[in-house]
Amino acid sequence: MSDARRPYAGRRAVLATMHRKEEAIAPAMFSTLGLIIAPTAGLDTDQLGTFSGEIPRDGTMLEVAVRKARLGMSAAGVPLGLASEGSFGPHPAIPFIPGGIELLIFVDDERGIVVHESLIVEATNFDHLVVSPGDALEPFLGRIGFPAHGLVVRPNEGEPTAVLAKGIVALDSLTRAIAEAAAVSPDRRARLETDMRAQLNPTRMKSLATLADRLARRLATLCPGCGAPGFGRTDTRVGLLCETCGTPTEMIAAEVFGCPACDYAEERPRFDGLQRAPTQHCPECNP
Repeated sequence: MSDARRPYAGRRAVLATMHRKEEAIAPAMFSTLGLIIAPTAGLDTDQLGTFSGEIPRDGTMLEVAVRKARLGMSAAGVPLGLASEGSFGPHPAIPFIPGGIELLIFVDDERGIVVHESLIVEATNFDHLVVSPGDALEPFLGRIGFPAHGLVVRPNEGEPTAVLAKGIVALDSLTRAIAEAAAVSPDRRARLETDMRAQLNPTRMKSLATLADRLARRLATLCPGCGAPGFGRTDTRVGLLCETCGTPTEMIAAEVFGCPACDYAEERPRFDGLQRAPTQHCPECNP
C-alpha cells in the first residue's frame, strides 16, 4: 500500500485514557494504519464520568468521547486523538441478559473530521451481588472471573458512595470491604459490582481490541469522492419488502455509506445479502 493510501503512517495520536486502554487499542492502529498511539500522562479522564457513579457522565457517549479526546489532544499538543466510552446494563436487544455498548472515536483536527465505530457487547462479565458479611461468594467470584477481573464494593442501601472500595483483586481486601460497606448500610448488606474499568477487566479489553480493529479498518478506507479517510456505514434504510406480498417491513433494506469530510454517499444492499423479509416480519401478513 502506498503512502497516499496510508495517510496516518508514521503519525502520532494521543489516546485519552488513565485505564491502560492503549494495550488493547494501539496494536490494531499500528498494524493497519501505521499510526503510533501514545497514552496521555497524568490526564484525569474520570472528570468526565465514572462507572462507579461518583461523577455522572454529562452528555451522550459520543459527546463525552469527543470531549475526552480533545482533552488528551490539548494536553499533548497534537492534532490527532482517540477516546473510548463504554456503557453496561441489560443487553440492548435481549434485556434479560447483560450486555453493553463500546464506542471508540478518532479526531483529526487537520482534516476537521471525527470518525467513530461502536460495538454491541455480548461477551461481558457485568454483574452484581448483594451479600451480608460471611456469605458464600465462590459461585459469584467464579462467574465474574475474580481476581483477574476486579470488583467494586459499596453499601447496599443509603448513600452509595459513603464507603466505596474500587479495584479489589484480593480476597482479604474483598472481605474487609464487604464488612465496611455493610456496617454503614441500613440493611447491613453490601453490594458487589464488577469493576468495568478497562485495566481491571480483561473481558472488556478484548472488546476494545475488536472495536479498535473495526475503527482502524474504517480509517484505512478512503472516500471515493474526496479521498479522506474514514469512509464507512453511517446510516440504514428500512423497508425490506415482504417475501410473500411485497409490503415494506421495518427490516433494514439497505445500508448507507458516507464520508466524514464531504457529502459523498452511496447506498448498498444489506451486508448479509437478504433480499426479501421473512413473512413473520410483515405488517400485512402478520397484522
